[in-house]
Amino acid sequence: MVAAEVPVPKDAFQMFVGGKWTNGSAKEHRPIINPATEETIVEVPEGTREDAQAAIDAAVRAFSEWSRLTPYDRAPLLKKAADLIRDRKSDIARLMTLEVGKPIKESEVEVEICAGYFEWYAEEAKRNYGDIVPPWIKSKRHWLIRQPVGVVATITPWNFPANLLARKVAPALAAGCTVVSKPDHRTPLTAMAIFHCLDDAGLPPGVANLITGDPNVVCQPFFTDPRVRKVTFTGSTRVGRLLMQQAADQIKRLSLELGGHAPVLVFPDVDVAAAALWTVRAKFRNNGQTCISPNRIYVHQNIWDAFVDQVVEFTKQLKLGNGLNPETDVGPLFSREGREKVERHTQDALSKGATLLLGGRRPDGKEFEKGFWYLPTVLTDVTKDMVITCEETFGPVMPLFPFEDTDQVIAEANDSPAGLASYVLTNDLKTVIEVSERLETGMVGVWDFAPATFQCPFGGVKESGFGLEGGWEGLKEFLVTKHISINLG
Repeated sequence: MVAAEVPVPKDAFQMFVGGKWTNGSAKEHRPIINPATEETIVEVPEGTREDAQAAIDAAVRAFSEWSRLTPYDRAPLLKKAADLIRDRKSDIARLMTLEVGKPIKESEVEVEICAGYFEWYAEEAKRNYGDIVPPWIKSKRHWLIRQPVGVVATITPWNFPANLLARKVAPALAAGCTVVSKPDHRTPLTAMAIFHCLDDAGLPPGVANLITGDPNVVCQPFFTDPRVRKVTFTGSTRVGRLLMQQAADQIKRLSLELGGHAPVLVFPDVDVAAAALWTVRAKFRNNGQTCISPNRIYVHQNIWDAFVDQVVEFTKQLKLGNGLNPETDVGPLFSREGREKVERHTQDALSKGATLLLGGRRPDGKEFEKGFWYLPTVLTDVTKDMVITCEETFGPVMPLFPFEDTDQVIAEANDSPAGLASYVLTNDLKTVIEVSERLETGMVGVWDFAPATFQCPFGGVKESGFGLEGGWEGLKEFLVTKHISINLG
């Protein structure tokens, strides 16, 4: 057992409803598993439909007062929450590493980003300006004001349990909405720690609520209760389709940040070693379990051999191990199912003629007997008939493709139903502009594999979803525009 390693009291891990920490109506508890050891960290209440309904009721009661506060009233509370998140960074990061498996240094950066969202939206809400529209009839006046949409339900995944929660909860609260938050049932500990910060910052009861449990059970009221005016979800495209169907009955507002299959285009003018290093670091961040992770790396034929050699060399230098070790670069995969998917993708590619340059198996050694481990893997001779080229692997496998013609590689990069992020490595400004404008993704990173930031919008096109998070655009997702038309007579 690793309960002794948990940096906060075990009884801190409850649901938060109406300003109170509670087990609610839960009759059972769910063990939270450390993916590095397969040991139980703690157990948390298995919430019910009744708990979700109670959280919605609390959010509805709190909305009237919270929404009528000025942004200047709400801002100090969100800023205080950001300060508390930073103060507790070490403890929150440790929880994240225990429940997700990512290296502690990555967890610490994520906590900083989480705090940044709360701080930035505390200020951005003050710039929720309205408009006065010139009339065409002399006696009329037209005002546009933007008001909070209402009660918001947020559904977030396991891979970035602090960052993705903050990208939804912070702008919703700043806009004047109240929130019912549902983190992944397998990784609720980080979310609970963040909600302790919101509670300690002085948020009024019912403004922010947190429930746990099976999503098939506790998320149903989000779609059946008309008082929930918006649902925002990050997760798979498959689940996104199901949520769209459920939202249709009430024409409920949705934001969906879904899967990706990000291409990387490496042009021949780059410093090969630098390009390879940046790509390796990006590919194996969070063990490839990132929606904007590089999935298809297209390398110009002129630098192909040198780039492949450098990728293999840099990948060999990555230290695989328990994320609590500060020297670890790559932790375990999150789940047994995730590892099995990586193994299927790798074996499918190898069976169809791919060449394995590195990895392709589970690691040896006593420390890897338990946990969901898989070696960082590099493949060449990858073809379009392989699953890995058309389906998001969400794991530590890097497939490399050579190219010669720019038009052809752009067509191949765009040949995907996903359109979340893409990357361009070149030092030529003309190439940057032309290629970036032609790539069919919501974001393009030029020498930047971490384009997500609180002051800019994050979102995709095609089957990667709709709606934006971050920036002023992220605040607008939680506002409705009201037209007030006055006839002076």
